Amino acid sequence: MLSADFGDGNMRHEDVWRGLDQLAEKHGLTVSGLARLAGLDATAFNKSKRRSKDNRPRWPSTESISRALDAVGDDFEDFVDLTAESRGVLMPILDFQQAAQPGRFDATGRPISAAWDAVRFPGQDFDKRAFALDLNDASLAPTYRQGDRLIVSPSGEYSMGDRIVLMTRDGKLLAGELGRQTARRIELKSLSKQQSSWIFPPSELTWIARILWASQ
Repeated sequence: MLSADFGDGNMRHEDVWRGLDQLAEKHGLTVSGLARLAGLDATAFNKSKRRSKDNRPRWPSTESISRALDAVGDDFEDFVDLTAESRGVLMPILDFQQAAQPGRFDATGRPISAAWDAVRFPGQDFDKRAFALDLNDASLAPTYRQGDRLIVSPSGEYSMGDRIVLMTRDGKLLAGELGRQTARRIELKSLSKQQSSWIFPPSELTWIARILWASQ
């Protein structure tokens, strides 16, 4: 039984299965896809396999978990972290400069491509479309410093004075404070001392996302 392999006995049946669910989600897979990638039967991690007909809990084998971790390149510590009861929100993460490269977002501001990693925020309540950007330089100083992490959501509402990230149609990723908006123009105020502001016609922008949180 898997529970015996977790030393202190605090790992519960639902924790282990939740860990497999989160492992699949982290890598953009269904649990069936994760099982196939690991060379297992496609139904190995399905919800129907988690309890017997008389409702007794069934545990996945340590071998099946190990094969799943090997298949996606994660280690056992990653899995234990995913099984935590207060798991928080798992979201994509990338350096700001890398996120500015082509092909990192779809037309709605959702992260795409294998360049993104994932990070979990225990106890937080960010929405499911949120993503994280790490600042690897001082281009947004003094508002944000090198090493700060921004949590950004393309699904949240925004208004004048909010700090936002936007993508232009020619592929520029910019962060700033939202200024005056009209039907013909949107003002983005710079967060740094290097530039005062930008003015865009709405037609030149692909998406706008609000900065929900920053680690400062």
